[in-house]
Amino acid sequence: MPKTPLYAAITLGSNSFNMLVAKTLGGRPHIIAKYKRKVRLADGILYNGSLSEEVLLRGLDCLFMFSHMLKKHAIPADKITIIATATLRNITNADDFCQRAIPILGYPIEIISGMREAELIYQGMVATTSGIGRRLVIDIGGASTEFIIGDGDTVLLKNSLAIGCVTFNHKFFASFPFKQLNFDDANSEVRSVLGDHLGALKQLGWHSVVGASGSVQSVAEILDNRKLPGTITLDVLKQLKQEVLSQSSASMLDILGISEERAPTFAAGLSILLALFDLLEIDSLHLSGGALREGVLVMLSKR
Repeated sequence: MPKTPLYAAITLGSNSFNMLVAKTLGGRPHIIAKYKRKVRLADGILYNGSLSEEVLLRGLDCLFMFSHMLKKHAIPADKITIIATATLRNITNADDFCQRAIPILGYPIEIISGMREAELIYQGMVATTSGIGRRLVIDIGGASTEFIIGDGDTVLLKNSLAIGCVTFNHKFFASFPFKQLNFDDANSEVRSVLGDHLGALKQLGWHSVVGASGSVQSVAEILDNRKLPGTITLDVLKQLKQEVLSQSSASMLDILGISEERAPTFAAGLSILLALFDLLEIDSLHLSGGALREGVLVMLSKR
């Protein structure tokens, strides 16, 4: 009986670089291994729009690790897909990064549009998250947030906007202690960026909301650590905001249940979530089982 071939999906986000190794079983991707590193690429965007050499090297170092894992799993080049998102879409030296990555990975990086990213996020959500009816999916990344409304496999609306936990961290939460004004300013920015998109989202409507991002994951992990229900509500977010405002250290590590990995951008991600709950009048939100990287796996499994 022939051996089921392995394939790999690598996603280079503005906050995290991820790699999933999988094989197809019963027509669906079955994950064999996961690798992840908080590269925080968006941290390194300079005033001239280029990525700093220090952060660029941080990204390439992660790709060296991924390359080692590709060799370890013996994945052929034609079974690898490498997708890059917002930061590499926007920086002026993206070509330099991609050219320097090719000798490391042996395979080119595809920088996808925000709309394509939204489609893949939705596919990843549908493949991993049970539910029926029209759903609003929100994926808060490091430098962009994708909004998708869909029903079953059908995407009805999609948007990718310049709202991100790493960029908001620089803009609104760069100095400690954090104050209510920081959250107010973040809310105003989200309102401004949403603009006319807000009306289109609300006009189409939804039955439930799914969050697919590290910002949502961090809140879900806190609730799980505290043995609380996993449903994210406005009351939950307001309570966490009060805990952020009462911190004695910028590390945020006194917040019960927060992970050291997610703490640096927690306040910024929380501010975006609070703004979206307010502006979109969201009652509750549940964590998605998957997003972009799972969507890429679904795409690969169909090839």
